[in-house]
Amino acid sequence: MRFADIIGHEALKRHLRESISRGRISHAQLFTGAAGTGALPLAMAYAQYLNCPHRTDEDSCGECPSCRQMEQLAHPDIHFVFPVNKQGKKSGEVVLSADFLPLWRETMASTGGYFTPEQWYDRLDLGKTLRGVISAKEADQIIRRLSFKSFESEYKVMLIWLPETMNDEASNKILKILEEPWEKTVFLLVSERADLLLPTILSRTQEVAVDRLSVEELMPYGVGDEQQRRNMARLAAGDLIEMRRMAAGEEDDSRRESFDLFCRLMRLSYNDKHLELIDWADEVATLTREQQRSMLRHAARLLRESYMLHAGLGSISYLWGEEAKFCNNFAPFIGNQNIEYLITEIESAMRQVNQNGNARIIFTHFALAVSKQINRLR
Repeated sequence: MRFADIIGHEALKRHLRESISRGRISHAQLFTGAAGTGALPLAMAYAQYLNCPHRTDEDSCGECPSCRQMEQLAHPDIHFVFPVNKQGKKSGEVVLSADFLPLWRETMASTGGYFTPEQWYDRLDLGKTLRGVISAKEADQIIRRLSFKSFESEYKVMLIWLPETMNDEASNKILKILEEPWEKTVFLLVSERADLLLPTILSRTQEVAVDRLSVEELMPYGVGDEQQRRNMARLAAGDLIEMRRMAAGEEDDSRRESFDLFCRLMRLSYNDKHLELIDWADEVATLTREQQRSMLRHAARLLRESYMLHAGLGSISYLWGEEAKFCNNFAPFIGNQNIEYLITEIESAMRQVNQNGNARIIFTHFALAVSKQINRLR
């Protein structure tokens, strides 16, 4: 993947190229940003540019053997690690990224590197209870692969997608090599939730923050006349994946389900329907972990948008359709007295879900805690 293949981020791409040209190559870099911003494609393009023997000031050549191998995700000196799992796994069975490399290549080719963790887990067919993880055994493989000399290129690159899915054992195993890697070895970590990483991991990496795309950068991927494309780009909130969904006219089932659950939670909370709130929590507990995380993310977004409406900032709100209608009516009940508490409860529930806590307990507590706060502004 070349920098030319990546949408927007011209200043950041220039900075990445110049850092290589000047020899300022950090051995451990952390690319942070939502999937639709292009953090993963940027890291891929950086790896290709780093090992291209004929790179220019603008990009990798795209024609040399190194570039061609990278385009096929088959470069012997560039390794990929990502969260995996599988249904029906036997006790003690080891599941590694290498087992799913063909599926990874197919996903990268079909999306250009713009895909969400949820989309990846759907391709893995993990069902309702499993989630992707980077295991301690995978960390052992990382160390083993990097212990070999480079086959063809100057640098060995280890690209880890979603390092936040590493458990503590896996994270601790790679700490030493992150701090003192072998010569000409580069780690590229690509994270959506850097706040979930161990502080010791964060302290050993140099962050490359990937911002959301601008309206102008997204407009070419919309449909309709210029005004329609501009509105669509604004509603996509800097996310190419969301822009593609809207342009294709696809219904985002996850978003619709999350919105329905949010509306029911807030209405039940407003009306003090405690028994029904427990039923709501039981329903959420039956969802997959990824669906639960998606619901919590959407809840945080809708609460923030409602707070903006309450503060009179509707002109910069990213809401439309039923979401806009509901939040405009709901905004009077979200203010300075409860917004911080509600977001804190969401973040707490998210952490517990990520730690595989008991979903029924998590969401029963969450629903009742939310109910108390919504009542404060009645």
